[in-house]
Order: sequence, then C-alpha cells, then structure tokens
Amino acid sequence: MNVREATDEDVEGIRSIAGNSLRESYTHFLAAETIDDAVENWYGEAFGDELESEDFLVLVAEEDGEPIAFSQSEFVGEGQTEGRIRWIHVDPEARGGGTGVRLLARTRERLIEDGAEGIRATVLEDNEFGNEFYAENGFERAGTLEVEIGGESYTENVFVEAESGIEEGGWRALEAVEDDGETIYVSYGEPARGSEAPFYTAYEEEEGEDRYGWFCGNCDSLDNAMDAMGRIQCNACGNRRKATRWDASYL
Repeated sequence: MNVREATDEDVEGIRSIAGNSLRESYTHFLAAETIDDAVENWYGEAFGDELESEDFLVLVAEEDGEPIAFSQSEFVGEGQTEGRIRWIHVDPEARGGGTGVRLLARTRERLIEDGAEGIRATVLEDNEFGNEFYAENGFERAGTLEVEIGGESYTENVFVEAESGIEEGGWRALEAVEDDGETIYVSYGEPARGSEAPFYTAYEEEEGEDRYGWFCGNCDSLDNAMDAMGRIQCNACGNRRKATRWDASYL
C-alpha cells in the first residue's frame, strides 16, 4: 500500500470513498439525505482549494494505483501548532486489512513533520467503530463537543494521544518489510512515541510472536539501538524514543 499527498486528480476518488464510507458507518443514525448533502458540500468544488492550503493535509492510500482510503487533517490552535484529524475514510471493500491504522500512522508522522506539537481527532459518539479505532490505536477520550447535523444536535468525542500509547497485545496492522534479504513484519498498530515520528514493533513472523526489533516511522529503517533504560535511537536519521515513565523511575 502506498500513501501519498492528494492532488486535484484525486477529488473524484476521494468523494466516492467518503460517500461509501459514510453510508456504511453512519446510516444507522443519520438520514441518507443528510449524508448525501454532506458529501456534496464537503467534497464539491471548494475541496480543491483545501488541497492547496498549507493549513490542511489530505493523504491518499492506494493499492495497485487505485485510491482505497484517505485522511483529512488540519492545523488549528494558537500558532497553528495542533494537528487535528478530521476524517479517516476507508472504502468498505478495503476494510479489515489494517489500512486505517497504517493511514493513521502515516498521517500522524506527516502532521508532526509539518510542525504539529500535538495530535487530536474527533468522532461522533454514535460511530462505535470509529471510537474503538482511536481507543485501540494510542488515543484516549479527552472530552466532548456538541455539533449540529441536519438540524439536530449530536455529541462528538474528542481523542488525544495517550501518554502510554497502545498497550502491548493491541491491534496489529502488519506490513512485510525486507531487511538484508529477510522478511520482517512491522506492526503499525503498536507505536512508541519518538522525537520525529513513532517507532513500531517489528516481528520475525506474521503471527507476531517473536519480536525482531523496532522500525523507525521517520525514515523506514530497522537500523536502531536500545539502551538498558528502554531509550531507542535510529542510527539512520537520529529519531529518538525517550525512556518510558517506568524506565524513568530508575534514572
């Protein structure tokens, strides 16, 4: 799967993915007409201007050259230093293979590269799958907002990155990576906070039983070192993971 920044040529594909995704996940509490109106308003002609704005980031995930998912984020807050993930939409036919969590990982990396000092996301409370997605992938609920949709009020949950990240044994989205002729499986569902981008757990086999090491999300390298206190440094780009709170208690 390839993840890249969206262009004007992706607008039609993005609109189609958004419509399919919203109809799959939201029709149990939103009217079909409301969803259709939202897709037309959000991804109509004005969406091309959003793609050109420095305050917005839209990434497209494609398989065999065909878009299957996208993320839509923006920079908000004083000094535009907070990255807010507005949407992660995966076409229903592409769900279940880890596309969403890999796109989340890549989106987070790009937001941080572009200057974000914190990441948050918002999900309608009635979207059970969306709330579980963030809770299982390193985020925690930090509050709620009230939004109006189709003339009715709905609760939106606000998620921020958890200090501890995802717990061991969480949902793994594996990607096969070649390292000196050996196939290693990188779990994008198990991030550890880094100074430039997350580190991800890498396994020797697809079942995820034997740990191989760490994969640097900043430069896609497996060349790194960990000291006795759990600190990791990528030898290729200098990305660093600080000691965890447990590790820090021994310093």
